[in-house]
Amino acid sequence: MNVFSFNGRDYRLERYPETRDSTLRAWDAADEYILTRCLEEGLISGNRSILIVNDEFGELGVCLAEQQPLSSGDSLLSRLALQQNLEYNGVDPGSVRFLPSTDPLKGPFDLVLMKIPKSMAFWQETLLRIRPHLAKGATVIAGGMIKHTPMTAYRLLEQIVGPTATSQGWKKARLAAASFDPGLHVHKETPESRYELEGLGVQLKSLPNVFAYSRMDPGTRMLLENLPLREHSFQAADLGCGNGALAIALALRCPEASILAVDESFQAVACAKENLAAAGLLKDRDIQVLAADGLSGCERESLDQVVCNPPFHQSRVIGDEIAWRMFLQSRAALKPGGELRIVGNRHLGYHTSLKRMFGSCRVVASDSRFSVLSAIKR
Repeated sequence: MNVFSFNGRDYRLERYPETRDSTLRAWDAADEYILTRCLEEGLISGNRSILIVNDEFGELGVCLAEQQPLSSGDSLLSRLALQQNLEYNGVDPGSVRFLPSTDPLKGPFDLVLMKIPKSMAFWQETLLRIRPHLAKGATVIAGGMIKHTPMTAYRLLEQIVGPTATSQGWKKARLAAASFDPGLHVHKETPESRYELEGLGVQLKSLPNVFAYSRMDPGTRMLLENLPLREHSFQAADLGCGNGALAIALALRCPEASILAVDESFQAVACAKENLAAAGLLKDRDIQVLAADGLSGCERESLDQVVCNPPFHQSRVIGDEIAWRMFLQSRAALKPGGELRIVGNRHLGYHTSLKRMFGSCRVVASDSRFSVLSAIKR
């Protein structure tokens, strides 16, 4: 059990999904720094309207639950982590409301506490999204680990919110505090990109926090070239669908397929829905697109096919736990004889994992970087 102390109270805070790595915690020094600054400067006293952004495991929301903040982020897993950690600490789940990044904000907010994400395009989009909802005199405090935070992050904060001062480093973390300038002329536009789904004549829209945001990922391209083709009806899932490229290709190449596309990113789900609709695939087809914790909510032995380009990291933590969890979910959801078909970097050794889990695994295609693998449920 991981215990975090704040303002005279101990909190149990756990990562979601659970991890086998005992060195990983549900908070980092940047979270501690943000909370310490709030206490030292009296920022959470009084009747302030507080917005928390990119709170990965709900650590800020749980510690500030008495102030009834609004928490906003792009990850369903973050929402589940917040709910879990509120429950662990006996805190009213209604005290911290979660708002997906794709839903409209309703301010004004006096104080915004933000964790700086990995993607600077997503950071820019987030700042542009919150700016119209800042109260006069609002303060925005952003925190991140020094080794992960480029100077661009602080420049964007100043360009979009207002005058910004950065702190000294503390436990390898740094904060930036910005004072809202309502008269600041902001030139930047919300970033998005569009590119073609090769060979199918479909344009894909993508938002900053979606995998392969600016161009087609080469692994996904290889899997697209090696998708299963079935003429009869079958139940398929695109696990970690991103902007919907694999789901669209399956739907176009397999007209009888029923397809479930899932992703933990709300931006990914929004893009996938829009791209499927633009391709004319949502009107008369059995296709669902959901924000979900993988296939955890899928009925056991209900699928014939799962396709997936699994991630090898969660946020900035690199490892195979998320992929392994996806494989386990797929095995549970597949019917006997059903297939999981994935693409992965060759050095990740997914062939060994799948052979151990499914009993067999074959290489469908490979090159110097990637392998497309097929595992059949026995």
